[in-house]
Amino acid sequence: MTKTLLQHAKRIVVKVGSSLVTNEGRGLDESAIALWCDQIAKLRADGREVIMVSSGAIAEGMKRLGWATRPSAIHELQAAAAVGQMGLAQMYETKLREQGLGSAQVLLTHADLADRERYLNAKSTLLTLLKHGVVPVINENDTVVIDEIKFGDNDTLGALVANLVEADAYVILTDQKGLFTADPRKDPLAKFVDRAKAGDLALEAMAGGAGSSIGRGGMLTKILAAKRAAGSGASTVIAWGREPDALVRLSKGEAIGTLLVAQTQKNQARKQWMMDHLQLRGAVIVDAGAVNKLQKVGTSLLPIGMTAVEGDFARGDVIAIRDHQGHEIARGLANYASAEARQLCKKSSSEFEKILGYMAEPEMIHRDNLVLNRS
Repeated sequence: MTKTLLQHAKRIVVKVGSSLVTNEGRGLDESAIALWCDQIAKLRADGREVIMVSSGAIAEGMKRLGWATRPSAIHELQAAAAVGQMGLAQMYETKLREQGLGSAQVLLTHADLADRERYLNAKSTLLTLLKHGVVPVINENDTVVIDEIKFGDNDTLGALVANLVEADAYVILTDQKGLFTADPRKDPLAKFVDRAKAGDLALEAMAGGAGSSIGRGGMLTKILAAKRAAGSGASTVIAWGREPDALVRLSKGEAIGTLLVAQTQKNQARKQWMMDHLQLRGAVIVDAGAVNKLQKVGTSLLPIGMTAVEGDFARGDVIAIRDHQGHEIARGLANYASAEARQLCKKSSSEFEKILGYMAEPEMIHRDNLVLNRS
């Protein structure tokens, strides 16, 4: 099963920590970043999509500003992030371009992923970049956030990104071989954990506090991040970032590091989440032709098959799809708010821009975000 999980992973989020990216704070490790980019190129050539979540902006900024120790003042951390982000983005762009790959800098905050509209916009952008063969390089937007610098970490951000793009696997590259039953630097009896269930409470007891003085995340944050990633069906690997060809070997099924297995499959997790919504914000009523296509063919719901809209909902809300008798035949995530949806009833996608002034998506609900009511 270990092999199957990663061999079949088509969309992978990779997170690398500050101590690796900056060689323990000595400055951006050009050779290490080049090796990771080489591995990403090999994964891309193998038909996989890769998103990079990279720490290191604050650490690189500290080096450029001549600061030996991480400051505690928020404005100084933000200044370091702004300075360091320039070098970080430039390094990834250069090394990925050497591999014939395009790159994109994406700066996110937890607030971006907590707001429904911004969440959907971020998701659309990342999926579009992947569609065009570009490697997104994501970091937390440390220049504008406050709490996230003080309490946050990119392990959590990486897990949120895995949720966002519905990744198959989440790989955390760190300065340790993986998870041990105790801190191996302090306990000679500590045993290596090669495989466990993501979300197992016993794992949290094993993990200690923050790791290096350069970054913010220790093993506990990685355990909690794996639990979060598992919520959307992504299993997590925690591995040593300097392990030769770690990403490529993992993708071929080799057991490296600690594998934390998600207990729910990706599609099941999303669909169960939609089915568990007790209160729906609204519904769309569809004609017999749309009912037939949804149930028999498994298509997306197009506005041309909608006859009415009920309730007041926003883009991204879970809504019901009902027939003219009022029976719920499916539910899913709305691509348009209720006010817009009312204008699009019985209209073809070619008319959307004329009616609304723009076109977000051709579907009201995409089939990937739709679950049929089997009762």
